[in-house]
Amino acid sequence: MTDAQTGEPTALDRVLELVSLLNRDMQVSFERDGLTEARAHLLWVLRGGPVTQRVLADALAVTPRNVTGLVDGLVASGHVARAPHPTDRRAVLVTLTDAGAALLATMVAGHAEMHDVLFGGLSERQLRDFRRTLDGVVDRLRRRLEEEWG
Repeated sequence: MTDAQTGEPTALDRVLELVSLLNRDMQVSFERDGLTEARAHLLWVLRGGPVTQRVLADALAVTPRNVTGLVDGLVASGHVARAPHPTDRRAVLVTLTDAGAALLATMVAGHAEMHDVLFGGLSERQLRDFRRTLDGVVDRLRRRLEEEWG
């Protein structure tokens, strides 16, 4: 779709293209690393250190049963391990293995690289203005969706 007056793509068109390109880049990265989006998100949450499966469920906005399946898959692939909680015998901590930590380090480096690709040519002022504009757009969309979804 293009702007009727200018014939140029609209801002929404460009945002949708950006979303599509970023999504494709993530999918290629996940496939390369043998991850699903949900498993990658779980690893990303573990950047802060070991957490319980309950904390993971809350962070991922999924059920505890769903987290169990995700953790099972990452245990099987050697990326995480379960360990007893030091103070709560009912809880289990999920922690990164060496392989998981190495993969997470690659993910963090890829995140920083993508930031540089997207924003490396912007001045501090341009980046600040972009973030402010983007914050407003995201806030408006979030409010709209909350109203529609209840």
